[in-house]
Amino acid sequence: MSYTTLISADILKQHLHDPNWIIFDCRFSLADANVGARAYRQGHLPNARYAHLNNDLSSEVTDLTGRHPLPSFSLLAKKLGQWGVTNQSQVVAYDDAGGAFAGRLWWLLRCMGHDKVAVLDGGIQHWKKQGYAVTTTLPSIKPAIFRMYLDETQWLNAAQVQDKLAAKTIKLIDARTPERYLGQQEPIDPVAGHIPGALNRAFQLNLNANGLFLSINALHEQFKQLLGNTSSEQIVHMCGSGVTACHNLLAMEYAGLTGSKLYAGSWSDWIRNKNRAVAA
Repeated sequence: MSYTTLISADILKQHLHDPNWIIFDCRFSLADANVGARAYRQGHLPNARYAHLNNDLSSEVTDLTGRHPLPSFSLLAKKLGQWGVTNQSQVVAYDDAGGAFAGRLWWLLRCMGHDKVAVLDGGIQHWKKQGYAVTTTLPSIKPAIFRMYLDETQWLNAAQVQDKLAAKTIKLIDARTPERYLGQQEPIDPVAGHIPGALNRAFQLNLNANGLFLSINALHEQFKQLLGNTSSEQIVHMCGSGVTACHNLLAMEYAGLTGSKLYAGSWSDWIRNKNRAVAA
């Protein structure tokens, strides 16, 4: 059986030493880019590799991009091979932020034609709460070949978003907190507010008080309420830089609302062009 959205700590524990299962630690902090790597060295799930949001899962920021541009997919495919991932591997990604960063790797792999990828529900905190071990031992990696089958229809650029909004063929869902969406506070980007017409659903709403995803039924009901008559294929997710938006995309897929897409550049890309409309 393959896992394509979420996976529980109990099931992962049973497969920890399965050579076909490859685990990634995706911990990261926007406030300090080195926090995740330090945390990894201090203790991670057995056999986990570390994937850095800036260095591995994004490309260099330029004056024309948002804060986390999509990576070079050919380079990422090469790295995946170096990490031991094959096209048959079951990949599991985790973090300590409810899946906010692990969701990025989950989404990237799906774009590369690899559906056997899941996010660890509850992350490392829930793993530890179950009494499962962490280690400081680095994994022994057997390099492999990973062949990607890139699907560039999985994301939109700013021009496409602009055109499709004008034609009313998409609905945007913004995963940032209500305060940032409403322009009441903006701790990261130089312009506050949101894209006119975008709906707001903070990704944190996908989780319960224990940091686990809500049930399939609860998520399905909540997203259906938000979507109204719009089909899931017409939904485009965004956030500040295209990272936490993947959390809403993951939640929808888990809830059976399939086929939504990502505005990869998101808010930090949108505001690079002063001619684009901003609402607050």
